[in-house]
Amino acid sequence: MVTRRTDPEAGRAALAAWATDPAAARRPVLAPAVRHTLELFAEEHPGGAVELRVPPYAAVQAIPGTRHTRGTPPAVVETDAATWLSLVTGELTWADAVAVGRVTASGERSDLSELLPLPGPRRTVRTARGTGARPADGEAPNVDGSAPDRGEPTAEGTR
Repeated sequence: MVTRRTDPEAGRAALAAWATDPAAARRPVLAPAVRHTLELFAEEHPGGAVELRVPPYAAVQAIPGTRHTRGTPPAVVETDAATWLSLVTGELTWADAVAVGRVTASGERSDLSELLPLPGPRRTVRTARGTGARPADGEAPNVDGSAPDRGEPTAEGTR
């Protein structure tokens, strides 16, 4: 279980602010956006087999498997804030990020390609940019005005 430390609304607001101008985002936007999305990732994929690091903002343990308690974990993924936010929102693929050296990943289970992007952050960014899906004819929007989830694949591949 992940202990949530970032207010979800503040995290979504920071992610939306990043989405509107990623190049201008600084620590007051990046820190809560990164922490929020890392917490979401760890909730979606609980475990301790992989340590996911986005210095200097946060690190979480996730993915089922052997849990470490001391020293270097058996699997480590590390990247910068801009790359992490691009990965978690689907703007950058895992393969592309690894190919150009924007992610370092070592150890078993460190390939996150099947686990990213996360639908919630992806939807937040699309909405912030005004490119989010619109409700279909006869379909009611969500409370926040966004379109209902129409079966966007989740990390498990389900709809």
